[in-house]
Amino acid sequence: MIKRCFLPALPLSLGFWLSIFVGGCAVSEKPSDPGTHHHSFIDYWPPPKNDQQLRLAVKDNIDVKGVVTSAGSEYVEKTSPPALHDAACLAIARQRNVRIIGKTDLSEFAVAPSGLNEYFGTPRNPFTKPWHHVIPGGSSCGSAVAVANGMADVSFGTDTAGSVRVPAACCGVVGLKTTFGLISLKGVFPVEPKHLDTVGPMGRDIAHVVLGMDLLKNGFAARYDAAVSAKPSGRQIRVGRLYLSGTDPKIDQAIDKALAAAGFQVVPLDNEFKSKWDQAKKDGNTLAAAGAWISEGQYLLKWGVRARTKAVILLGRLLYPIQYRAALQRRAAWQHTLHRVFQKVDFIALPTLQVIPPRIPNISGIALLEAQVLNLQNTVPVNFAGNPALVVPVPLVREHFPVTSLQLVGPRLSEAELLNAGRLIELTAGPIHRSSRGTPVSAKATSGSARSPG
Repeated sequence: MIKRCFLPALPLSLGFWLSIFVGGCAVSEKPSDPGTHHHSFIDYWPPPKNDQQLRLAVKDNIDVKGVVTSAGSEYVEKTSPPALHDAACLAIARQRNVRIIGKTDLSEFAVAPSGLNEYFGTPRNPFTKPWHHVIPGGSSCGSAVAVANGMADVSFGTDTAGSVRVPAACCGVVGLKTTFGLISLKGVFPVEPKHLDTVGPMGRDIAHVVLGMDLLKNGFAARYDAAVSAKPSGRQIRVGRLYLSGTDPKIDQAIDKALAAAGFQVVPLDNEFKSKWDQAKKDGNTLAAAGAWISEGQYLLKWGVRARTKAVILLGRLLYPIQYRAALQRRAAWQHTLHRVFQKVDFIALPTLQVIPPRIPNISGIALLEAQVLNLQNTVPVNFAGNPALVVPVPLVREHFPVTSLQLVGPRLSEAELLNAGRLIELTAGPIHRSSRGTPVSAKATSGSARSPG
């Protein structure tokens, strides 16, 4: 029997209420469709055998005509009609007859960084071993896992505070957070659409992310080719290196080794910039939580919405009156700080995560896990400014986990140049030990969902 959860009027802290809510509520999970996609898809439409079309997976907070957009939520799935239209970001893919193979799993309402989903199931990180189950990262967990396991060539995700980059980092794939406002959000389930939300591509390598960007923005492939021609080697690229407190030294070493191998001119950034980055992280998290209250407050008392999600919404309710406005007042100064840095360097480099992805705990530890991942991700200051950022896997000498993730932050509208720099990292960083992943899934091994696009 599922127990109902008592919801207090206001939260004291996210971790506090998460621990109470999760500890007092049982978990009901939707029975899985037969197959072997390991929860990476909420709806999966297998392509024909030997099909050569590009396979595109779409996060299930992006509308696909004829399919319910669940946003990872039991309540929304059961109460919402199918989408009447595709989201605007799918227009180019439809024009080119790209094969959309399914809607991918995500954290409910795209608000949790772990990637856990109690109802649809949690996508299995491809680096997971029987004795070492690690988070897939959120919220675009299914999009990252589908690409990492070879089920999709390209996937679309959304990024409010790191939701493309964190799962890409956890699953060892490439992910791109686009410039705020570059890609239309029409038809995308919102978190904080006025300042933070973006749509971006994931792929197993730079080439596939370029293909993904070309499906989101006409003419992007040509701009990428021009960026490659303009700066074909790392010697022509200046990178500001940001070191943050609390980072695993082995991860910092892996990042430095990858930057050196690519031949970049590396310039250390000072403690003054680090302090401003840390403040931007606090402010960005405030905006994201308050945005969840503004966008999802209507679901606060709905049965079927998970306790962890309600805790984030309640936290946003507390932050919105004062902290939200104060954070917004500091946004212009942070944007100006980045602008000044980019007059001296082309990109900023730092780890995407400060440690390797944590293990999935038992239910009593899930609340603390969310707070832990939120603290360990180095992503939200980029959203707070509206700039683009690319994450690229690089080898890591570490027990149980052979990969970490290098994040490059660029000036506004520098996606093509970021991907060129990522190309150089990919060429020189050395091999990722992908043999530790699960065997790629055969399309014919998975049955289709009852829901299918119109």
